[in-house]
Amino acid sequence: MNMKLIKQRDFFLLILGKLVSLLGSNMQQFALSLYVLSLTGSATIFASILSISILPRLLLSPVAGVFGDWFDRKKTIVLLDLLNSIIIGTYGIIFIIKGSLSLPMLYIFVILLEITEIFFNSAMSAVIPSMVEKEDLLDANSFNSLVMNVGQLLAPIIGAILYGSFGLKLILIITSICFLLSAISEMFINIPKKHKKPEKINIKVFMDDLIEGINVIRGNRFISTMIQLGTIINFVIAPIFSVGLIFIIKEVLKATDFQFGIFQMVLSSSMIVAPIFATGYIKKVKVGRLCYMSFILIAISILVMALIPSKAMIRTFNGHLIPYIVLSIISFMTGVLATIANIAMGTIFNQVTPIELMGRTSTVFNLAVTIFIPIGQMLFGYLYDIISASYVILVSGAILIFTIKRYKALLTELDEPEDGMEGDVLGEI
Repeated sequence: MNMKLIKQRDFFLLILGKLVSLLGSNMQQFALSLYVLSLTGSATIFASILSISILPRLLLSPVAGVFGDWFDRKKTIVLLDLLNSIIIGTYGIIFIIKGSLSLPMLYIFVILLEITEIFFNSAMSAVIPSMVEKEDLLDANSFNSLVMNVGQLLAPIIGAILYGSFGLKLILIITSICFLLSAISEMFINIPKKHKKPEKINIKVFMDDLIEGINVIRGNRFISTMIQLGTIINFVIAPIFSVGLIFIIKEVLKATDFQFGIFQMVLSSSMIVAPIFATGYIKKVKVGRLCYMSFILIAISILVMALIPSKAMIRTFNGHLIPYIVLSIISFMTGVLATIANIAMGTIFNQVTPIELMGRTSTVFNLAVTIFIPIGQMLFGYLYDIISASYVILVSGAILIFTIKRYKALLTELDEPEDGMEGDVLGEI
């Protein structure tokens, strides 16, 4: 990674603000997961809490994408971080007063945070590409990935200690303060004003701009292929990491909250190792081959993972400690592979998408590849409740293997540069 980037004041403040807010939000998500599971003991209800976020994403992603390109991105991210601070702080105060949060309140809480996240990500999608040169994008995205994963590494262990000692209420208050500090940091960042607000705002102008972003996706071979592949992969993989592993660790292996925090830390550390040590490798390997090999190895890891929660495995080792350790190791390897693929794909997306269209293009892209995640979470969450977790993960791995094999030809085609593609980016990375 290019260390000169972190010495740039604006980039440093941006990364610092993201780290602070990520620490708070990841601690909150960690504690909220434990709170919901302790409240209900059901993977189905836990999955429904995660899946409810699809409603605002379906309704608001197109609006957020266009607005992200229309309005000043600096003002937008500052205001939304302040709004997050207010929402989370309010829930913290309610928890202190009432002593608990009901399931309906938690559903509303998740929806409110999802709404702010949709608009925030739309505005943020063009911030890094507008702040650094194209040749520095890979390093900038590696730094961004590193910071995000440092937050995911530290948050679970801190969250486990705080949740075990003080419960959810203190974590809500701390998270509120983290978002406030992040907003203050962002106030001092100089972000190039490359947004393009129309002279008149109406339905016709909105639809024209939205269609323009959709056409960028349809006209780019890399993006359209990744949408097809990403939709299926996310449907299968997301439930494993957002529902399955948590359910296995807590309900099957009966791990303590501290052990669960350690597991989350191990998973996050794998995503830190990748941007530090693999950036040079990513630059040398063509994206099609890189994605294909990464996804194949992930699928194999998942098939091996299916053995761990089985009764035979637990009986063989006369306890849960060894299966817990093996699961942590496999999850670490999977995290490294997934991070390498994400950095490469994210960099290419930034390079081939015009900055003035980044908001609407990225939101449509993200909506397309994540729309089936909640369905997968609900379906697989229900399966975890009624059949062995080993069978559920085995089915997930088999689907993934079949999908990657089916899309092998398309992934290979990504390594052939498109006519007119600036810098032949698809052929270089």
